[in-house]
Amino acid sequence: MAGRTIAKAASAAGVNVETIRYYERRGLIEQPRSPGGYRTYPDETVRRVRFVKRAQRLGFSLREIRELLALRAGRTSTSESFRRKAEAKVAEIDAKIRELRAMRKALEALAVSCPGTGPLEWCPILRSLDAEADSPGKDDKR
Repeated sequence: MAGRTIAKAASAAGVNVETIRYYERRGLIEQPRSPGGYRTYPDETVRRVRFVKRAQRLGFSLREIRELLALRAGRTSTSESFRRKAEAKVAEIDAKIRELRAMRKALEALAVSCPGTGPLEWCPILRSLDAEADSPGKDDKR
């Protein structure tokens, strides 16, 4: 039998069977059409799944990974296309790091201001969170 069963393909790619099915539903890999009713996955499917998992570990979303796969398959794509995608992802990660640092600094300031004793209504952390909740602003995601 040419190819692998879904279980063997998943094992070879280092994922579970549901991941293979999910990637099929998301259009990242093709569902094989095999005669006789048995679906067999070619080696290229295992390579694609590994590609997807590596890209996810680097922070790419499935939408972005679909774009990378299209670039990879494109006859006119160049390494410059991949470089631009990588540079954009680095910039996005840097922005997230700045945002996380600001969040950490704000939370540290709140933690330092809290004596850790007394009734809850005296807690500066809760007061700050309640004040934010009472005044919806640009950060309100409802």
